[in-house]
Amino acid sequence: MFDTICKFLIESFSTDFASWLLGEPIALTELSPSELSLEPIRADALILMQSDSLVLHVEFQTQPDPEIPFRMLDYRVWGYRRFPSKSMRQVVIYLQQTGSELVRQTTFTLPSTRHEFEVIRLWKQPLEVFLGTPGLLPFAVLSRVADRSEALRQVATQLEAIPDRRLQSNVTAAAAILAGLVLEKGMVQQILRREIMQESVIYQDILQEGRQEGRQEGRQEEGRSLILRQLTHKLGELPPDLGSQIEQLSLAQLEKLGEALLDFSTLQELSSWLNGNRADH
Repeated sequence: MFDTICKFLIESFSTDFASWLLGEPIALTELSPSELSLEPIRADALILMQSDSLVLHVEFQTQPDPEIPFRMLDYRVWGYRRFPSKSMRQVVIYLQQTGSELVRQTTFTLPSTRHEFEVIRLWKQPLEVFLGTPGLLPFAVLSRVADRSEALRQVATQLEAIPDRRLQSNVTAAAAILAGLVLEKGMVQQILRREIMQESVIYQDILQEGRQEGRQEGRQEEGRSLILRQLTHKLGELPPDLGSQIEQLSLAQLEKLGEALLDFSTLQELSSWLNGNRADH
């Protein structure tokens, strides 16, 4: 969810991000999906923008990831292959404070190879960097502040001053979601206007995603209950360990188990099937 919010912000407010990360409001456009077909690029986690002379690569991370340095090298090589005449600026932005040394790592090294990239730890950035700029406002509460609730109140004041209602609702929703990394939900709802958030495309996307997940969970629970009844009717009361294994099956695995029901005549056969179809396989 946080990746989605950050991607929405940088795509919607690319000039704000260019001013922050590049030092000038360069016009940036998103690279089209067709440009990202080369392996080992992982397009689902990638934010790439370009100008006439530069490619900006940004990754937002909520948690430290030991694969980040190598991924930066991956992307840089791809960028050179695709745009050999353009420079490339690579920035990893860590959202959530941590003591891990991984968030300080700015190089990837191999024998005779060294690649460098930039790292921004939001909790080290001054609040003023994010105030006064709509696209950056949602990050203000994650910055270097003594009182995060007060910082969110400053954000709320600036949000109220945005004249475009649609823009205001989208940025408010983004601010609320990112604030959830450091503040309790109740506090966020006290400070930010819920009715404004509900008008945003971000809020509607989250609702839709929640409905889809709910429907899948409902199907999974119904399938599990039906299969357990059928197994109990056929094999008798199930031992707790077998019942626990069935509880851990995914929806796809439950469907496979339903297809295999006719093959079981003993608890041992059921146990063998479960051992061969564990949830982590």
